[in-house]
Amino acid sequence: MKWLGRKESENIEDRRGMSGRNIAAGGGGLAIIMLIIGLLMGGDPQKLISDFANSNVPAATTSEPYHETQEEKNLKSFAAVTLADNETIWTKLFAENQLQYEKPTMVIFSQQTESPCGMANAQTGPFYCPADQKIYLSLNFFNELTNKLGAHGDFAFAYVISHEVGHHIQHLLGTTAKMRQRQENSSEKEANRLSVALELQADFLAGVWAHYNQNALEDGDIEEALSAANAVGDDHLQQQAQGYVVPDAFTHGTSAQRMYWFKKGYTTGDLNQGNTFKELL
Repeated sequence: MKWLGRKESENIEDRRGMSGRNIAAGGGGLAIIMLIIGLLMGGDPQKLISDFANSNVPAATTSEPYHETQEEKNLKSFAAVTLADNETIWTKLFAENQLQYEKPTMVIFSQQTESPCGMANAQTGPFYCPADQKIYLSLNFFNELTNKLGAHGDFAFAYVISHEVGHHIQHLLGTTAKMRQRQENSSEKEANRLSVALELQADFLAGVWAHYNQNALEDGDIEEALSAANAVGDDHLQQQAQGYVVPDAFTHGTSAQRMYWFKKGYTTGDLNQGNTFKELL
């Protein structure tokens, strides 16, 4: 993606060098272990993080000088440019539909940090918290995406960021709240299916963003995004983590589904084509 020297978003909250530190004995360590196990088993990150936040484990915040490497400086700029592109495109699309787009804030952290949805760290990966309308992102995730998940290229990172912006859009439109309400009265299997529909719609919205961001795209960018979508499919992640796949435990969709919905958003650019709930449920 063409990003060097381009406009960066001002809605960046840099918390590197700051971290939330658990200071309680016993329960805190168990809660962290349960969170990691839940994530590896394909659980819904937002729900698991929320449960972790409600475990009543006291926390304190520490701060120390942070020395930024050149790689981190570049990644931060890239993330800020990607967020700015999302702001420009979604502000325009919302206005075309007589709506006002509220820009989210991206929190960049190094080790771990607190959010209203719970602790954010390298294990949780990037996530959107509707309670404060912020995207939480560790720049180390770029290396995780490349080295552990096998998704290469800068546009793979742009896809991940834009997917989280997609969750912000779902929050603004009330989709997330409706889905959570339906989940409360559903079986675990049905609740997982609803979660999959929500996640695939966020992939679709990331594709719509790419559709309208043609001036910034380079050859191979869409392939990089599809590679990332493939890498974070539930079936792929479960196979890596435990050696077998449990379809009823899917919360984000298969690799094939994630690639399909991103590509559909990219090729059509039509928001009316992204009703994953109608097509999957």
